[in-house]
Amino acid sequence: MKNSSLAEKAYKAIKKDILTCELDPGSQVAQSQLVERYDFGVTPIREALKRLEHEGYLHSIPRFGYMIGSITINDVQDLYDIRLMMESFAVRMAIQRATKDQLADIQHRANFTYTFKDRESYLNFLEQNIAFHVLIAHTAGNRKLADMLAGVLNEMTRIFNLGLDLRDSAEEMCNEHIALANALSQRDAEQAVKIITEQITISRQRVLEMLIPRIGQRYIDRIIF
Repeated sequence: MKNSSLAEKAYKAIKKDILTCELDPGSQVAQSQLVERYDFGVTPIREALKRLEHEGYLHSIPRFGYMIGSITINDVQDLYDIRLMMESFAVRMAIQRATKDQLADIQHRANFTYTFKDRESYLNFLEQNIAFHVLIAHTAGNRKLADMLAGVLNEMTRIFNLGLDLRDSAEEMCNEHIALANALSQRDAEQAVKIITEQITISRQRVLEMLIPRIGQRYIDRIIF
C-alpha cells in the first residue's frame, strides 16, 4: 500500500512538471535523475514512468532512460484547427439547444483567471478553462462532441502552458470568456462564433510565438501555415 501511494504521488509530481513544461518537451531524462529530483525512491518512480509512458507523455529509450513527449509545430496547427471546427459548431448548437438555466450556468462559470508566472495557478486555470469549454459543448446536446473536445483540450494542456508564460494575459482571457458567455446568453450566434474564433486565433498566435524559438531548428522544416 505504501509503495502504491508513493507511486501515485510520483506520478502526479512528474505529470505536473510535464504539463507545465518544467520538464522540457523533447528532453531526455534518466530514471536515476528523476529519483534524485523527486526523492520518491526507485520503485515508485519506475511505476510512475510506466504509467506516464502508457498515457503517451513520455517514451522509453533503450539503455538510457526516457524522452519527454515533444511538441511540434504540426501538433499545434493540427490541434488548433480541430479545436476551431469543434468549438465553432458547439457554440452554434448551444445557442439553439441550451436552456435558459444552462446558459446562466455558463455565465456563472466564465469568471476565472490565473496569476502570471505561477505554475500552480496555470494548472488550476487550465482545468477551469477545459471545464468551461466542455460545458458549452454539453449544452449543445452532443455528448460525443463534448467528449472529443475534452480530449483535444486535455492534449493541449502543455501547449497552453507555453502560451501563458509569454506575457500576462489573465485579464484579457477572463474578459474573453465573459464576452463569449454573454453572447451565448443573448443567443447571438454570429457574435459567439466571432468571439470563439478570435480567442482560438489569438491563443494559437501566442503559443507559436513562444514555441518556435523553444523547439529549435530541428523542427522548422515541419512548420505548416
